[in-house]
Amino acid sequence: MNDDELRSLVEEQWTALQAEAATGERRLRVCDLPVDVDSGPLALAVDHEGSRHVLVPIATHRKVRQGLDGPVLRLRKRPLEDAKTYQTYADLACLRHDLDDLFTELCVDVLGAARELPDNPVKALYRVLDRWKALFRTQGKPLGPDELAGLFGELTVLNRLLRKDPSAHRLWCGPEGYRHDFFAGTRAVEVKTTASSEGRRPRIHGLDQLEAPEHGTLCLVWFRLDRAGANGVGTAFTEAVGEALRLCDDESALLDLLARARYHPADADHYQDVRFAIAEERWYGVDAHFPGLTARALTAAGVPVSVLDVEYTIDLSGAIPAPLPPDQVSQMIDSMIQESV
Repeated sequence: MNDDELRSLVEEQWTALQAEAATGERRLRVCDLPVDVDSGPLALAVDHEGSRHVLVPIATHRKVRQGLDGPVLRLRKRPLEDAKTYQTYADLACLRHDLDDLFTELCVDVLGAARELPDNPVKALYRVLDRWKALFRTQGKPLGPDELAGLFGELTVLNRLLRKDPSAHRLWCGPEGYRHDFFAGTRAVEVKTTASSEGRRPRIHGLDQLEAPEHGTLCLVWFRLDRAGANGVGTAFTEAVGEALRLCDDESALLDLLARARYHPADADHYQDVRFAIAEERWYGVDAHFPGLTARALTAAGVPVSVLDVEYTIDLSGAIPAPLPPDQVSQMIDSMIQESV
């Protein structure tokens, strides 16, 4: 069945469903479609308000992406039961009737993508949603040199975590504005990167960036990068992005995080010639002897904390504080993975 035939079928089924009488506020009028995936057939539905739904079957334990909750589209997990069957779905609904025609086109895309990825139709759904969102995204400025270096440093740590656990992108909190770049329960990692050839002077943002989680531990990772040309040594920036997407188990969720960090796949051509080599990497345990200002330390010293938007630079150029040995770094990474499971 080609796209035109699918489009006609979808419109016919929705028209038929809307002609049926609604039987209750929480009930859907549902019909299966001739598009099967491993969990069963996809379906269309209409609710008591006349809103249209496309239903993608999923396993009962499967989670559904959060954050899409109107005013136009709503995505949620929904179990449906009739006299013979019980099935859980990823339920995508259109909440505006004036956009029903456009929603039909989106659903045809979802059906086509699900046929190509029958073992993971939710991933297919996310891909379609992300492509449609990209149509309406305002193009921003490309990342600058310092932003590229900073994001490359975070991707370097992210890929090491993903090699241990394909769900580790959930630990990457920096793009969402959290005070630490990576966080797992009682352990956190803050990444600082420079392309300068002199000194180790990371810039600290706020009085809480060097505060460890409550009853936990914090590491600061320092990368010095050498930027090379297109044919130079090191790793291409786009290769680091591609590796993260390949390793993770939820490509769409990672793409959303990258977008929050202002990287979009559509802009990849801007970065084709960007390569970085790691000239220096040092991991520090942030403890009471580590240089820095924190609200906890000031409060403990009896200094009232009444200043805002604090930024300052620390100097790690000397022998003290000493970096962590490689075995402790590996232990930190393993502990974050174990704590996130």
